[in-house]
Amino acid sequence: MTVRSDAAAAPEVPMIREPVLIACDAVLFDMDGTLVDSTAVVERHWGAWAARHAIDLAELLRVSHGRPTIETLRLVAPHLATIEEAARLDADEAGDSDGLRPVVGARELVASLPPDRWAVVTSAGRALATRRLDAALLPVPDVLVTPDDVAHGKPNPMGYLEAARRLGAAPSRSIVLEDAPVGIQAGRAAGAIVIGVTTTFPTLPDCDYVIPDLRALRLIESTSSGLRIAVS
Repeated sequence: MTVRSDAAAAPEVPMIREPVLIACDAVLFDMDGTLVDSTAVVERHWGAWAARHAIDLAELLRVSHGRPTIETLRLVAPHLATIEEAARLDADEAGDSDGLRPVVGARELVASLPPDRWAVVTSAGRALATRRLDAALLPVPDVLVTPDDVAHGKPNPMGYLEAARRLGAAPSRSIVLEDAPVGIQAGRAAGAIVIGVTTTFPTLPDCDYVIPDLRALRLIESTSSGLRIAVS
């Protein structure tokens, strides 16, 4: 195994062929598509909204992954991009748990991590994030960073920087797990070690490593000096 503790840029990264060992101090998860498979709920509610407003659903979904609802509205329908409209969409999604399930390997991975060593950084509001984690039978972490906690959402790195700060970890010694390009941009800008999870997009450039699901990660060691995570 090789040991990695930096976050050097990697424009194109294939799936891992040999196990790698990463030394780090914190693991920072995106939520939708990374910990929680919420595809059915997201497509159901965005699909209904897009049909009502004659918005192209394929284009909407192309840009929505990883972004706060208000930012998606600003991109696809600026004339409808109000805080009230975004709140209505989020509330509708928060009340719907049909089809929510954990990403493969998510429960086992988070259960293995010390509570003070991992966080969730999501573009969902706090109420929506909490309900989705609960519905997927995943723990709500001590550190949950949402758009309410930072001035700018992904692809801005503020969320990941804030999560690392709350955990007392250097961003360069943090792993960011993401399924969408805007989240990968955020993790990269934060200076973290970025691992792409291909649950939403078949290819994810500009990651340090790319994995198919969270079964590919395993905690090897947890000590006062940090974590060692195996990636395979």
